[in-house]
Amino acid sequence: MSEGILELNEANFEAEVLHSHIPVLVDFWATWCMPCRMIAPIVQEIAREWAGRIKVGKVNTDDAPSLAIRYGVHAIPTLIFFQGGKEIERVVGYVSKKALEERLRKILGES
Repeated sequence: MSEGILELNEANFEAEVLHSHIPVLVDFWATWCMPCRMIAPIVQEIAREWAGRIKVGKVNTDDAPSLAIRYGVHAIPTLIFFQGGKEIERVVGYVSKKALEERLRKILGES
């Protein structure tokens, strides 16, 4: 996984996401998914630029299908924002960096 991005799976999802003290952006993706590859550099930039304010993790849906099922991920990429252990927002499909940052500012009360 890239620097600043957690590789999430069944073993660490609860501790890293649901028990996190800061908001978490989780990218549900797969290696064969072209829109997932397109958004990956944006997710990497978000992880680097927003470090310390949010946590960023990725779930490979081929490796952790039970997490995708648990959170109702029917299409990828799906980006889910968690805060206080609960889903607070969801984005399905490719979106711009600006759109993600607008959502993050809203979540963090900066808008």
